[in-house]
Amino acid sequence: MTLVVLVDDLMFLSRIREAAAGAELTVVRSASALVEACLGADAPLVVADLDSPRLKAEEAIRLLRADPVGHDVPVLGFFSHVHAERAQAALAAGATRVLARSAFVRELPELLKPAPPA
Repeated sequence: MTLVVLVDDLMFLSRIREAAAGAELTVVRSASALVEACLGADAPLVVADLDSPRLKAEEAIRLLRADPVGHDVPVLGFFSHVHAERAQAALAAGATRVLARSAFVRELPELLKPAPPA
């Protein structure tokens, strides 16, 4: 699994790195970099910080969904519970799942656990 991370919060990036032990991790900072990272990735999963104004996660998700290769890539977004409208916007853009930051942190080890071999 390749984890493509659209996150600029160093605290959350550190938590994601720790939970993703064993997975290839690619950190991106723009919509175009997100799409590019997913195109060459093996079974990518995108984790996006929906609260960062610099990252424009909603735009990045829309761009990913517009690409034939990125259309089915799972996208997990996290947001501050006080910004519930960002969750709705991310889902409308094509995010697979969104979680409040507290739930994201609590569930992170399980969310990033590699799938068992087929």
